[in-house]
Amino acid sequence: MNYSSNARAGDLAQLVGLTHKHFILTLKAGEDFQSHRGVLKHDDLIGKPWGSQVFSHSGAPFFLLQPSISDLLNELPRTTQILYPKDIGYILIQMSVAGGQTVLEAGTGSGSMTIALASAVGVEGRVVSYEQKQDVQNLARKNIERLGLAARVDFKLRDIQEGFDETDADAFFLDVQNPFDYIAQIRAALKPGGFFGALLPTFNQVEKTLHALRKNKFAFIEVCELLLRYYKTDPNRIRPTDRMVAHTGFLVFGRKIEANLDPRAIELANEAGVDTSQEV
Repeated sequence: MNYSSNARAGDLAQLVGLTHKHFILTLKAGEDFQSHRGVLKHDDLIGKPWGSQVFSHSGAPFFLLQPSISDLLNELPRTTQILYPKDIGYILIQMSVAGGQTVLEAGTGSGSMTIALASAVGVEGRVVSYEQKQDVQNLARKNIERLGLAARVDFKLRDIQEGFDETDADAFFLDVQNPFDYIAQIRAALKPGGFFGALLPTFNQVEKTLHALRKNKFAFIEVCELLLRYYKTDPNRIRPTDRMVAHTGFLVFGRKIEANLDPRAIELANEAGVDTSQEV
C-alpha cells in the first residue's frame, strides 16, 4: 500500500459517507465512481491528501481514506468463512510473525490470513500457502493480487497429507477441517523452535489436536478464544453497543521442540505454559 500523504493512481482508496457506509476502490485516471449518492471522478480524488472530504456530483459528502487491513479483509470476496481481524492480530503476535520470515499456511480459503501474513513478512519475507481446491485458490490469488501482495506469496495446490516442500519455516498456520491429521507433516516443515498456530471451531477438534501436538513433540501449548466488544463513542452516553463479536473459533498454539526430550520434560513445559492465576 502507498503510505504517502496524498492519493495516487493505482492506490486502494476508501470513500466513507456520513452514515459510515463505505466503498473501496482502486484509483484509476479517467474513471468514475458511481453510487446511489452520486458520481465522483477518480481524477478529482488523485492528488488529494488522505483524510480530505470530497463531494459527489449531487453534493453528497465522503471522506477519502486509505483502507485499513481490517477494512480490506472484511470486504474480501469469499467462498468460505474468513478469519476475523480480532483473531488475526493475536495470531500474528503470538506466532511472532515479522519481516523477512518464511511462513507457511494450509487452508488458503479466501486469502484473509494470507494477506495478513504477507503484510507482516514484508518485501523480504515469503508466505507459502497450500490449498486443495483449485477454485478456492483462484479466488484467493485474485484477492491478493488486488492488494499488490502477490510477489510475496507462493501458492501450491496439494493434499497436505503428502507433506510440504519447505523445511525450516519460521511459523506455520493451519486452518483445515482435520488439523490433527497433519501435525507430523507440519513438524517436518518447521525449524527447531518454530511456531505453530491453528483455528478450530469445535471442542472435539481441539482435543484431538492437543493429543497430536503432544505425540509429535510440540510444547508450550496454549488454547484460547477471543471476544470483542465495542462501545458507543458518544462521550455523553458511553455504553456497550448492542452486538459484540463473540466466539469465532478456538486458537491453538505450540512450539516445535527437540524430538529426543524426555516425555516428562514436554509435559512440564506444557504445564508451565499460561498460568492465569498469577498477577502481572
